[in-house]
Formats: sequence, structure tokens, C-alpha cells
Amino acid sequence: MVTLTLDRLTAHYGRRQILSEISTPPLEGGRVVALLGPNAAGKSTLFRRILGLIGGGGSVRIDGATHERPLAYMPQDTGANAVLSVYESVLLARMQGRRLKVQAEDLAEVDRALHELGIVDLGERDIGDLSGGQRQLVGAAQALVQDPEILLLDEPTSALDLHRQIQLLSILRRLARERRMLILAALHDLGQALRFTDEAIMLESGRLIACGPTAQVVTPELLRQIYRVETRIEACSQGSPQLIVEGAT
Repeated sequence: MVTLTLDRLTAHYGRRQILSEISTPPLEGGRVVALLGPNAAGKSTLFRRILGLIGGGGSVRIDGATHERPLAYMPQDTGANAVLSVYESVLLARMQGRRLKVQAEDLAEVDRALHELGIVDLGERDIGDLSGGQRQLVGAAQALVQDPEILLLDEPTSALDLHRQIQLLSILRRLARERRMLILAALHDLGQALRFTDEAIMLESGRLIACGPTAQVVTPELLRQIYRVETRIEACSQGSPQLIVEGAT
């Protein structure tokens, strides 16, 4: 099973330190990990540091991977080419770093990704004609079609309505378990993090505040400290914890 371990990761922009020695225990495949924190906490920078897009101190260790390219990344702005159709853009993502000739299995993987995300009907539409939420789902398909063992998602639900948010997070949780894939997703909705993720990493100003099971990270005490809001957590009828926000401190 694949694992991802961060050991004292740092990152700088010029003289400004953005990440300060971020370390985690091994994060295992088959699980969904929420990356949490207020704006400018360093979440996007941490993704770029894991991917090697920026330099810094410390190390990123991936163990148990069976692919040469085990990582796939969905940024906040997917930057999809507006002149391509949805199907073409997902196929292009599939072929990056692979053989030049498209094989039947590549087309099958594109079909599977579109089907998994419920966007088969968008296949022939141009990217430029889609809504922000639709483009976000296409971005998720572009990441999934690469068959990653570790999937990094930077705010994958930000442009989606509530129904689509729940649908996408449910799909990702199921795929993580079925494919033994590690998913690390930056989320702003702490209630959804409680409901759909197994573990959480909390950042503030580039520092690691907490890392562990989500219910042990998303607590009223920590949210009061980091977000300056009063909350309580209750069990809902389905058994999942529900976050109730009572007001700002």
C-alpha cells in the first residue's frame, strides 16, 4: 500500500518563509485526508512543495508506489484549454507522460472517469462553454484519469453547489477505498471534512497545528483558536458528526 510521509518540509518565497518544518506520520492509501486552515495558511504551497514545483528543506517520502508517476494534482484553477472538448481535455490529461499513441485502454479510462463523476453528458461540449462548477468536475476527471496512487486536490468543491459537493466527496471517499488511493484534499467546509475524511492536517501561517483523525483535529477548542468561532459538534441521525457554528469570538 502506498504511503506519503512529510519530514520537516519548509518553503520560502524570497526571504519570506511560507512553510515551517511540516512533518506528518505516514499517510496511508485507502484514506481521505483533509488539509485545513484559514486563508494564507499555506495549503496550496504545501501541495506545490509535495509535487516538487517549489524547493525547500526537508523531504517528501513515498513508499509502496507501483507507478513511476504515482502523484496527480488538481489545482484550484485547472487552466483547461477552452478550445478542447471535455472528452479531449480528459484524454490529454491521461496521455501526459505516457506513450504517444492512444490505446483502447486510454479511451476506456476516460469513459470511466466521466462516468464516475456523472459528467458523461458533457463529453462533447467545449470547455469554454462550461460553468465554473462543471469545469471543476472536469478537473477532477483529469486527475482521476491518470490512475494516481496519491491524489492531491486543492479546494475541489469550491465552485460546486451543495448537492454536487456532497456527491463529489462521496465519490472520492469510495474511490479511495476501492483503489487503495491516498487522497489529500484542501477543504474550507469543516463540516464536510468531519463527514467525509478519515484524517486531517491543520495549518496556520505555515505551521502544523494538528495532524490525526479528523474528529480529533476538528474540535471546538481548536476552531476557537484558529478560526475564532464558537462551535459545537453533535452526532446526526446517520451517525456522522455535525458541526454547529454559534458565532464569532
